[in-house]
Amino acid sequence: MFTAVFDDPVTLKTAGATLALATLWLVEGVLPMFEGRSARARHGARNLALGVGNAAVTALIFAAATLLVTEGARERGFGLLHALGLPGWARIALAVVIFDAWQYLWHRLNHRVPFLWRFHQVHHSDAELDATSGLRFHTGEIVLSSVARLAVLPILGLTVAEVLVYETILLPIILFHHSNLRVPGAVDRRLRWLIVTPWMHWVHHSDHQPETDSNYSSIFSFWDRAFGSFRLRAEPRDIRLGLENLDRSEWGTLRGMLAMPFRRRRGRTSAPTDPDRMP
Repeated sequence: MFTAVFDDPVTLKTAGATLALATLWLVEGVLPMFEGRSARARHGARNLALGVGNAAVTALIFAAATLLVTEGARERGFGLLHALGLPGWARIALAVVIFDAWQYLWHRLNHRVPFLWRFHQVHHSDAELDATSGLRFHTGEIVLSSVARLAVLPILGLTVAEVLVYETILLPIILFHHSNLRVPGAVDRRLRWLIVTPWMHWVHHSDHQPETDSNYSSIFSFWDRAFGSFRLRAEPRDIRLGLENLDRSEWGTLRGMLAMPFRRRRGRTSAPTDPDRMP
């Protein structure tokens, strides 16, 4: 059984993400940063249902297309990584780094382009952020992201195997930095020199727009430092999570999340005070 898991990269990715999600959800219930959460199971079940549905859509529609475009690029030697001719270990390392750079750019575009934001706001509307929030993305956003990825993968020269390596690393880190886990400040400070941490990502989920429009990185935190979008709060508990005008319970249901991008009024964020910046 275990041999089969390690021989199959898709199964390994799924098993790793499932284990990370279950562990974080249990531990954050005992050691929460933001306390007083109610109906955790119902909240998590809705986010999980959306995430599972999105995974099914991706597998059914885009798995074959991803294989087609990446193999086509490989056979023709097209794309950055194919042109560089690096040894295997260096190629995989560079693949993870450059694809994470694309993820940073795409995330930033989702905040800058109004049409993309309509879908991305579903993710930001979660005022009870926890590990399951890392799965809370509108299906429209997943489709748009997958279409953009089909264009980017051949240009970068990534193979399907390298995409799977990236996603195997990405998913546990995404679940971790969305979690409501009370990470000691000293531990978070050391981790965030390399990866995105909860203290970083809580700021990104603030309802204050200058904070919402910061900390876009997915795996590596240095993209935000490099491109001037890094921001922190001295006291994370002072952050008001979610989006103003989207805090009604109806938007937290599965039906409400799917309908959200199509509502007439599209609020952004606001907060009464401007938080301290920290390096």
